[in-house]
Amino acid sequence: MGQAERESEWAEWMRSALDGDAQAYQRFLVAVTPHLRAMARRRCEQYGAPAGEAEDIVQEVLLAVHLKRGSWDPARPIGPWLSTIVRHKLIDSLRRRGRHVNVPIEDVIETLEATERTDATDRMDAETVLARLKDPQRDIVRSISLEGAGVRETAERLKMSEGAVRVALHRALKSLAALYRSET
Repeated sequence: MGQAERESEWAEWMRSALDGDAQAYQRFLVAVTPHLRAMARRRCEQYGAPAGEAEDIVQEVLLAVHLKRGSWDPARPIGPWLSTIVRHKLIDSLRRRGRHVNVPIEDVIETLEATERTDATDRMDAETVLARLKDPQRDIVRSISLEGAGVRETAERLKMSEGAVRVALHRALKSLAALYRSET
């Protein structure tokens, strides 16, 4: 039996369990436990956790599955839901032990939200600092760093070469860093 067929069978048992079938829930737990154990071992190895930690993670996953089974959407595959729980329980375990956890961005990309924030105070602070630069450095930093223009566009607007704009930008940022260090 392939993974897809197994997950389909697990999903069917879980649907029955959600409808109150205790035997289907028992079949689900017995069938899924070896898979969870193998997944926990792989994840422990992947994230550098001790192999012995896998069994504790499996127990935590089984408890989470029991407590959160109502959160599983019966219209969706059960495999990714289980995999997410294993990953979260492993991360929780590593955090409790004070380990640094590196999670591949692909695993969490859908949960990340980019919020665009433009704070008027930040803009005023930037303008105050920029006022301490000389032209054309001030115009170049404002154009590229604050307005998001490119080097080519800024060079054309200021009638400078792209190389000259890059050099001026570098020097301006160096001057701003020195100003910042002298004030702090």
